[in-house]
Amino acid sequence: MTPTPTPNPRPVLAVLFAGSFVMGCAEMLVVGLIDLIAADLAVSVPAAGALLTANALGLAIGGPLLTFLTTRFDRRRVLLAALATFVVANALPAMLGADYAVFVVARVAIGAVQGLFIAAAMMSATAVVPSERSGRAMAVIITGFAMSSALGVPFGTLLGQAVGWRGAFVAVVIAGLFVLSLATIVLPSVPTPAGSGALGQARHAFAPRVLAVLAVSTLTFAAMLAAITYLVPFLGEVTDVAGPAVTPYLLAYGAATAIGSFAGGRFADANAARALIVGAIGVTVSLVVLLLFGSSPWLVGAAVFSIGLFGMATGPSIQHRVVALAGPGAPLASSLPASAVNAGIAFGAFAGGVAIDTGGVQLAVLAASVIAVAAVAAAWATSALKPAAATSVPASLADR
Repeated sequence: MTPTPTPNPRPVLAVLFAGSFVMGCAEMLVVGLIDLIAADLAVSVPAAGALLTANALGLAIGGPLLTFLTTRFDRRRVLLAALATFVVANALPAMLGADYAVFVVARVAIGAVQGLFIAAAMMSATAVVPSERSGRAMAVIITGFAMSSALGVPFGTLLGQAVGWRGAFVAVVIAGLFVLSLATIVLPSVPTPAGSGALGQARHAFAPRVLAVLAVSTLTFAAMLAAITYLVPFLGEVTDVAGPAVTPYLLAYGAATAIGSFAGGRFADANAARALIVGAIGVTVSLVVLLLFGSSPWLVGAAVFSIGLFGMATGPSIQHRVVALAGPGAPLASSLPASAVNAGIAFGAFAGGVAIDTGGVQLAVLAASVIAVAAVAAAWATSALKPAAATSVPASLADR
């Protein structure tokens, strides 16, 4: 299929945003409905929580694997296939009454196609804009996922409480079908460049310079989640804030992640390496404020907002740097930042939990601060890395 010479980027980016928003809602909806799911499926709350873990593992491992297996296909076909699979997999628990075991398997599949969608969406987004706006194009997809946590999950939780958790997932299926129908009309053909075989892409995508930058993302998000995962007990024990009063802090964090991911695109275009350093420093300073002034509700609120703002602002820059450093391996490398983020989330939550078991909730913030310092060092050390000679980000359709 001949690529469209001058596609209109706005509808393409709008559809990609909608797809990432719906997928993000499906991923995180379990958090708000975990008690309803556990009761209905007759499993424990930790077992219901494993549904989130299954999604994360599917994304972290299955996403890059599916991207590797589909590197030779046009990105339009990959995106449509990912959306169709997403709809079917969510229909299993939503409409077909799947039991717990099937639900877990479905969540792994959902995470895998989500990772595939992210990688293909990044390539499609950057293909329809001039190269100097690629960071902002990537930020559109990242913002979709951030907005799903800030807005989609709270509203989805309210819906689930009103009509049941399966009803909330029915809404996800309907929204997914709507996005799929729009995607078939709007998305342009974005073929993989000739000569970009899967093994050749893997060699560039997993080059040491790419892995080093991915480590920055893992450390940054590990620092964030080591503290944010246990924000509620921190507020209760240190700040003396509990019950409904916790909600504004959670909303502030969600809003900050959405603002940061969107604004981060412009900084990625200006200087992605510098943006990673500034973002890691911002997270570090915010965590130190949280640690030293945890008894002040206002300063804690400002610190929580800043953690989300600076942390998520690094998302577009990580994606920008990875794609640039991978060169010909960019289509496969586009799936790796999401895996790095999920690895950081898992490690951060684990490290914070170990710290709490050792010395209380304040120790978790201290551990987060130490990890954040490591993220600053890693961002600084990798800032001078350059793409290999004669490699570059794939040319955009808008430049053709």
